[in-house]
Amino acid sequence: PTRAELQAKLYRTAQLPDQPEVHLRPNKLVTYKYVAMVMAEAQRLGVTKIGIVGNEQFMN
Repeated sequence: PTRAELQAKLYRTAQLPDQPEVHLRPNKLVTYKYVAMVMAEAQRLGVTKIGIVGNEQFMN
């Protein structure tokens, strides 16, 4: 999605009364700063439950 679409989805998620956990699945080819930017944007928009899944790819 575009940045605006991602922001809209994160904002809608943050507004839900029973906020679900947002699962972030980073790609090992993506620089960490982009993952950090998504996490910071989610926090800024009010998302309180963020989980990183798929960390096994970084073990080797």
